[in-house]
Amino acid sequence: MAKMNDLRSALEFLKTKEGQYIESDVEVDPKAELSGVYRYVGAGGTVPRPTQEGPAMVFTNVRGHENARVAIGVLASRKRVGYLLNEKPENLGFLLNKAVENPIPPVVVDNAKAKCQEEVHYATEEGFDIRKLIPAPTNTEEDAGPYITMGLCYASDPETKESDITIHRLCLQSKDEISMYFVPGARHLGVFREKAEAAGKPLPISISIGVDPAIEIASCFEPPTTPLGYNELGAAGGIRGEAVELTSCLTIDEKCIANAEYVIEGELIPNARIREDVNSDSGKAMPEFPGYTGGAQPAIPVIKVKAVTTRKNPIMQSCIGPSEEHVSMAGIPTEASIISMVNRAMPGKLKNVYCASSGGGKYIAVLQFVKSVPSDEGRQRQAALLAFSAFSELKHVFLVDEDVDCFDIKDVMWAMTTRFQADVDMIPIPGVRCHPLDPSNDPANSPSIRDHGIACKAIFDCTVPFAEKDRFHRSKFKELDPSHWVPELFK
Repeated sequence: MAKMNDLRSALEFLKTKEGQYIESDVEVDPKAELSGVYRYVGAGGTVPRPTQEGPAMVFTNVRGHENARVAIGVLASRKRVGYLLNEKPENLGFLLNKAVENPIPPVVVDNAKAKCQEEVHYATEEGFDIRKLIPAPTNTEEDAGPYITMGLCYASDPETKESDITIHRLCLQSKDEISMYFVPGARHLGVFREKAEAAGKPLPISISIGVDPAIEIASCFEPPTTPLGYNELGAAGGIRGEAVELTSCLTIDEKCIANAEYVIEGELIPNARIREDVNSDSGKAMPEFPGYTGGAQPAIPVIKVKAVTTRKNPIMQSCIGPSEEHVSMAGIPTEASIISMVNRAMPGKLKNVYCASSGGGKYIAVLQFVKSVPSDEGRQRQAALLAFSAFSELKHVFLVDEDVDCFDIKDVMWAMTTRFQADVDMIPIPGVRCHPLDPSNDPANSPSIRDHGIACKAIFDCTVPFAEKDRFHRSKFKELDPSHWVPELFK
């Protein structure tokens, strides 16, 4: 297994795997064109059809950005994430759960060893402009502007000094300003920003772009699995079996990822707000994971940029919000969180979990549950309630038996068709806070919804009642090795 601890080594590794990497030297416009191309090549997820699961792609000729490359779709396949994390795709949730429970804290290295600072651009320099330095794509022609979609935001609690890393929606608004969208109540950095603002002080923040995929996946854990004070970089270290290396920023009192391709150093300015679409007036922000373009926020926090540092010939990394890449980043940590929560309450009953592509990795979870004794009947629904507790943004939980492949939605729908009766097997849970980016979570959609972002969550119990199991045996085909007959299909 090749050693991977940065984006470049990950891309080099993917080149050795058939069908997992492609690049183009044809000039591409980062405004709408780049993401438009990848929609067809390999976005998947909830983007409009036609799309497909395809390779990671690197554009080597980006209009207006000489010597820069843009990588997209690195994590837009569960199979590819398995390659990158050296684990079978179906076991990724268990891998991440183990990493959270056995973290390896990050370490700090000298600036001289930090590859992310091979080139330095200070905001005080004449002609400094983040829009020219950073080839951030504008995903559609409606977008508010160019967005950093894979920026690892690192900041620290002003009081406790505990640090955290998360990914946020970041729009390049001017030569030295970036808007930063916080989903209400969903991120630790929001707590840090509020504390700093209450004290009238700026919050130092670094944004690392183009890093080890293990860091990108681990950064998407959320409470209660990683409570306030838990630095997800420790989980990334647990995945790799070695500590993530940080280094000190050059213009702010904060750390950044030492081998990132790009690092933006800046400060969240207290009481400063900006209209997200101030440059476009489109009323739109960018495509988000549910498959719709998010509305532009009227007033969101502002980062004042102090410097941009890069590796030589840096690789910008981006993703399409509704793509399978978001499913990997958000869904696999959620699977790990559900595994942890359910296994503590009822060990051995949960066989696996899949946070499905159709829910963007956040809204849908399929739980594969084992009923082995009569008293297990009903525990499957308790497991569903625990899943909602493990990840508050879940909207629908599907329960299936161990003979149903939870990763195959066709098989899940088969179970729903032949083992589910809506009058007794659907359990609605109205009036629960969910996620504001689902447009149906709004009073306009139902009189039962009191506020935008509240949903009627639901459990769909597609399991066979324990006492009826003898009536629901699937047809028993002979178990054999098909490679004897068609080796080219089963390598």
